[in-house]
Amino acid sequence: MDTILPLNLVTLARRVVEENAAIGRRIAVAESCTGGLVAAALTEIPGSSDVVEIGFVTYSNEAKMSALGVNEDVLSTFGAVSIATAWAMAQGALHKSEADVAVSITGVAGPGGGSEAKPVGTVVFARAVRGEDPDKVIAQQKLFDDNGRAGVRLQAALCALELLLPEQAD
Repeated sequence: MDTILPLNLVTLARRVVEENAAIGRRIAVAESCTGGLVAAALTEIPGSSDVVEIGFVTYSNEAKMSALGVNEDVLSTFGAVSIATAWAMAQGALHKSEADVAVSITGVAGPGGGSEAKPVGTVVFARAVRGEDPDKVIAQQKLFDDNGRAGVRLQAALCALELLLPEQAD
């Protein structure tokens, strides 16, 4: 396949598209630190239009609030890189779309921007499924090896794609 993206990313994206198409499920992604990388990988796959509903790239706090409805209090209290913000981003992606499942990604890709509490490589994910109790949203924080900005972003994109596999969201 002709692609500029890493093969492992495209291979996993193909699996996400095929498995979600097989069950008629539409997906949304709300990305921050990955800057659209997950959506790019998904749309690299022929037939992805049957599965991909929408992708949001909400890099700034203002974009998280305006595009996804993340509450300013959540951002000021917990920060952009937090379980609360990832949860709100995933919920917002569902509310602002017709998707059946949404995954959000927010983190510190580096090389700067890290802190003692949230070092470079800290990435938070959330997955929400339409019709499920919002309290059942899966949210998790990971610390990826700081092998450079591109490496953190790739690891985060791979993790987000894993969360979009049907067996992960059921």
